[in-house]
Amino acid sequence: MARFNVLSLLLLCVCITSTIQSAVVPRIPDNSFSKRQAAAAGVLTDFQVYEPVLTPSGTSDQYGCIYTQTLMVHDFAFSYGSPFVGLYTPPPCSFNRVTMNFTVTSKGRQFDRLGLMYLGDIEVFRTSTAEPTANGIIWTYIKEMQQYDVLWKESQKIIFDLGNLIDSTYTGIFNTTLTATFFTIPDSPPVADSILPISAMQSAENMGSAFEIPAQTASVAYTLPQNIERAVVSLEACGQATEEFWYTNVFSSEEDTFASTAGSFYGNSPWREVQLLIDGQLAGVSFPFPIIFTGGIVPGFWRPIVGIDAFDLREHEIDITPWLPLLCDGTSHTFEIRVAGLNDDGEGHAIISETVGSYWIVTGKIFLFLSKNGTVTTGSQPTINTPPPSITISSTITQTSNGTNATLAYNTAVTRDISISSRINTLNGTKTVYWTQKISYSNFNDITAEGSSQFTSQNTTGSDASSSGYSNDYSYPITVLESFSQDATAVEINGSLSRGLDFNVFGPSVFPSGIQVFNVTGPSTVNVPGRTQPQSIILPNDLPVFQGSILSTTQVASAEYRSAANGSYSFGTTTQDFSFSGAEVGEPGTTFELYTRHVEAINSSVVADTQILAGMTFDIPTVGPGNGVLQAGYNVFSIKSLIGKGPGKTKAQLGGGPS
Repeated sequence: MARFNVLSLLLLCVCITSTIQSAVVPRIPDNSFSKRQAAAAGVLTDFQVYEPVLTPSGTSDQYGCIYTQTLMVHDFAFSYGSPFVGLYTPPPCSFNRVTMNFTVTSKGRQFDRLGLMYLGDIEVFRTSTAEPTANGIIWTYIKEMQQYDVLWKESQKIIFDLGNLIDSTYTGIFNTTLTATFFTIPDSPPVADSILPISAMQSAENMGSAFEIPAQTASVAYTLPQNIERAVVSLEACGQATEEFWYTNVFSSEEDTFASTAGSFYGNSPWREVQLLIDGQLAGVSFPFPIIFTGGIVPGFWRPIVGIDAFDLREHEIDITPWLPLLCDGTSHTFEIRVAGLNDDGEGHAIISETVGSYWIVTGKIFLFLSKNGTVTTGSQPTINTPPPSITISSTITQTSNGTNATLAYNTAVTRDISISSRINTLNGTKTVYWTQKISYSNFNDITAEGSSQFTSQNTTGSDASSSGYSNDYSYPITVLESFSQDATAVEINGSLSRGLDFNVFGPSVFPSGIQVFNVTGPSTVNVPGRTQPQSIILPNDLPVFQGSILSTTQVASAEYRSAANGSYSFGTTTQDFSFSGAEVGEPGTTFELYTRHVEAINSSVVADTQILAGMTFDIPTVGPGNGVLQAGYNVFSIKSLIGKGPGKTKAQLGGGPS
């Protein structure tokens, strides 16, 4: 479970003279055992399966210079409240594209951690770490950064906030190197002329600028330029602590259903909505993707294949162009991010809640595309159609013969329709602009065995569209079965999951869709996940021109974990299939396969791996299945707290002596 926190009261006792300011409330992992897996035979190469990002090789090509700059070399050890702070200076040549290489090594024992990178007050990269092994791990993630071109043109303060804890138990230091390569490509898509943060704006104090909800109000106010042609807001949000596995939470009225057996569960329902409000009015929403970090559910799932988007958390964009007649009036306007759940009455009815559990890390950005200086965008006031969502819930509790609650089954279904439109007048004429969203969510949870086993099945589907030509159709189903047992001497976790992501983007997204990579037709390098060194490649120069991207991926996994006085064992199998295609311009319904991958890992070893990039096959070295390895035992505390299901019971409460 990714931890993103600053110094706790415990640590303040050690560093009483330190004064640390941050947007994030202090937290340190509490009474929980260390999550460990079988040690790999050597250094383990972890990876996320995603579409490749190509970077030209050499120092120049026919389009200009190719310039690589080191942005950070830093070891995150005892780093809560102490982010890396550096200064970026633009390269000495022109560019219109940037790729970033983030490489990390670690060795020892450590939780997964959350990392946020900022240029000034603007978050530009949210990642999480893999959990190290005794023999060490390494991973590299290549990220497209062209969307921040306007920021890279100016000197910036770089802040990389990756809170980590080092002590006698948690020994893994994250040794990081961050570089950026600047170059030019032909036919570069338009990027924003200005980017404004929706953040806590703490870069002046050399701190990260994320908001924490619900402890903080995530709101900013701006008087915007009056010559805006198009405006888009992006939302970045992920749950932590009691909200990390929000999709398994129960209705608030039923939190204590298993209080006398497994313990209480976290509430506010298994539904969450990230909301954007402009001047207090709803402008758009995101039903969040259920991110699973590298220690999530059962640790054996995530070596060496990490969860979907775990190394690069995806953002959701909302077109606010229909609001421009209001926003371009020369006065101040507020932009606020909220996270909502459900409040239920215990009688089968629910409404949107004004708060959720602790806590969500959120930021946003406002991308502005400007017209000629001196012009003013005007038009009609937006027509806002944002009715309350349709919400249906139900639940059933069964009991044993002695009256103990045995099972809790509950259903949640939510649909949301949003439509906002206006007429705007700009230098380029008068036109009708709109933003629409249609989202559907369903969730079924079945908690059995008096609270020690839980089955979750959830699906979210959505369709967003704007008058700019941008559209996004998405779906992310997930099914999880998890059970645990714990007594005074041992703990066991067993789990299986099936999950997926379909993400189809057409038109002018503010974020690169992945297809621009295939404009690089000269000698290039590509980081092939599973290999430690970049591979040289030259793409065919006769690829079609694309107007959109079609991404589809699935993960299927099973794992078990046991820890007792005589040692700890972990086993796991994970298979992922990934497909990425381009939608051809002028050929409706015609797609061109650009990248596919099938990979399978057993007990930390890759046993099958096939990758095809633009018709070229990469042979990735594989080995036989790894073995579960006996490891040193250690005290077990609240397993239920560790797996994100509620506070649970301590070892002392189970008769195992003082905790």
